[in-house]
Amino acid sequence: MRWFRQLVRRWTGARPGAQTPPQPLDDIELHDRVAELLVRELGSAEHATTTPSPVSPARIASWMSDNQFSYFIDNDGDLGGLWRGRLFYFFLFGQQAEILQVRGQWHRELAIERLEEVLDLCNEWNAERIWPKAYVRVRDNGRVHVVAEVATDLEHGATDAQLSQILFCGLSTGSMLFDALDERYPDPAGAAP
Repeated sequence: MRWFRQLVRRWTGARPGAQTPPQPLDDIELHDRVAELLVRELGSAEHATTTPSPVSPARIASWMSDNQFSYFIDNDGDLGGLWRGRLFYFFLFGQQAEILQVRGQWHRELAIERLEEVLDLCNEWNAERIWPKAYVRVRDNGRVHVVAEVATDLEHGATDAQLSQILFCGLSTGSMLFDALDERYPDPAGAAP
């Protein structure tokens, strides 16, 4: 609470140990002093140069092209692409397609006997990090498939800069998870015989 008293003194002009209480400020002067303090402490806010607009597969594909990433549209009409040799998909869910999901899948699968240790790895990852959400799927053939997912509600749309940040977040954090898996489970074919 000491910091709060110091902040109030700075707003009102009161000095520690002062004998006469400061005169109360009118609303306009108090507002101006608070605004000045916020600018000094936090910096001034920059005005947005663009307004948010709905996210669409076309905007995501345009972002992929602008950043020179390869992408494709699969048979189901889903947009996918490769990032550092790993497969990622970009989905839009919700009634107005307002939830953007970047979902990556590790390029290898594990034996069902490793399910418990992979679940532990995913739970550890999720407990220590915000992104991506890590989980496993067991395929019909009994192989364990690891998935990374970043989902964001964009009900009010996104600017190009916001969309870029979300897409890079999904791709880079998913790659971090897959790097951790590669380290934990090295590819035996990658080593010399």
